[in-house]
Amino acid sequence: MEDMTDIIVLTGEDGKEIEVEIVTRLEVEDVEYYIVSPLDEEEEEPIYTALKVVYDEDNTEYFETVDNDVEIAMIEEAYNLIFNDEELN
Repeated sequence: MEDMTDIIVLTGEDGKEIEVEIVTRLEVEDVEYYIVSPLDEEEEEPIYTALKVVYDEDNTEYFETVDNDVEIAMIEEAYNLIFNDEELN
């Protein structure tokens, strides 16, 4: 069976590259988000980060880290609804 894991490389503000696995993609109130988890972390519990898809003036797509508590709560609610519904089916 083929591994279907989506991995992308992100470049931080410091220029450091990090590989992350895309856990899922969500759309909340017409905004696209990706939930990602670093591949090289040696933590016992996985670390998840929400990335918001934004566009610059040239319509180039890039990611922005979500750090607004209200926005994070909306993403968490959507994520829980999706994955709780999948578990029930």
